[in-house]
Amino acid sequence: MPNITFSSPLHKDKTVYAVAGSLTKTVLSLAKENHIPIDFGCENGECSTCLVKVTNLSNKGPMGGPLTDREISVLKSSGKITKDQIEAMKVDDTVHTSWRLACQMVLRDEDLLIEYPSK
Repeated sequence: MPNITFSSPLHKDKTVYAVAGSLTKTVLSLAKENHIPIDFGCENGECSTCLVKVTNLSNKGPMGGPLTDREISVLKSSGKITKDQIEAMKVDDTVHTSWRLACQMVLRDEDLLIEYPSK
């Protein structure tokens, strides 16, 4: 089971244990279950309200599940991923950005630091 640490400038860091392997368990759903105040809007990967910065702490390979097409589109329009990074992901099937949408990122068996803004 991976340890997921949520960090924000306005809130105390909180580490929770996650169950890896679920095809539907997202960072946002884990945050909501544990009362971590990540802002969100549409929950469909279209608005970028739940944008978070992710750091892999376990160095176990790829970071989270692959980016969805919606996530790629939103990250590209917000300048958080480049065309070259998108092309590299298609070749080596690895996430090439630390920016993710919490509502789209599916957890894997890896320890992560999730940094999110607070209002």
